[in-house]
Amino acid sequence: MKSIVTAMIANLHAKPDETSELIDEVLYGMTVDILTDCHEDWVYVQTAYRYIGYCQKADLLLDEETAAKWHSEAQPIIIQSFADVLQQPRIQSTKLMTLVKGSSIGVVTQEDVPEEWSAIQLVSGKIGYVRTKWLQEKPSQTQITEHSFRENVVQTALSYLATPYRWGGKSPLGIDCSGLCSMAYMLNGVTIFRDAKMVEGFPIVKIEKEDRQKGDLLYFPGHIALYMGDNLYVHSSLGGNEVTINSLDKQHALYRHDLATTLTEVGSLFPEKPNR
Repeated sequence: MKSIVTAMIANLHAKPDETSELIDEVLYGMTVDILTDCHEDWVYVQTAYRYIGYCQKADLLLDEETAAKWHSEAQPIIIQSFADVLQQPRIQSTKLMTLVKGSSIGVVTQEDVPEEWSAIQLVSGKIGYVRTKWLQEKPSQTQITEHSFRENVVQTALSYLATPYRWGGKSPLGIDCSGLCSMAYMLNGVTIFRDAKMVEGFPIVKIEKEDRQKGDLLYFPGHIALYMGDNLYVHSSLGGNEVTINSLDKQHALYRHDLATTLTEVGSLFPEKPNR
């Protein structure tokens, strides 16, 4: 049974207990599959990227028919860090709710709406308004060149710079290492595994370390980063407390010895060896 996230952020826990480990966050408008109905407050769910955990029912719309329709039709996503959904298309209007980057919504056509505003439909069916420039159709990686994808995924990751580190986080309110990399890819039309390892069935393939290019993924023990080129990488680091940039070059001011000396693998969406 499919369901839709109706909270700004729905927490995914290791156990059906609010005090248990936060393992992931599922954003507004994303759909999940309910695997087990635990009891009146919790369900055991699986995300579209095969992450499994416990979610509170209060954060979900448990309606199979609505969820299936929403999954196929709610294509636009929020690309602004935080987007207020307003009752009317004017900045003085009352806020219905706030959505974070990566949330999914529906767009409806209305006459007489100023060009800078878009009418959107929430999961509840309510109509609200957000700034048009904060919306983007869900992209497809196949529609752009490899070069453009690599550039875009790096710029998306950099848009989270200075976001606080949050274990299990996946939003501008707080994000962890794999949350950053998975969101950077998701916002550019590619679903990767939401963890610091490569998993079969996902499109990231191991390549030689020396063949790394901009947009590839760097794997360390229990950590993942996104390569920017020129030995630089962007990552959300518990040691650094936020999303930051570091270097693999020991001569660079941003060098981190603990990571540069423990790089285990490099993964790429484009495994073909580059011409040198």
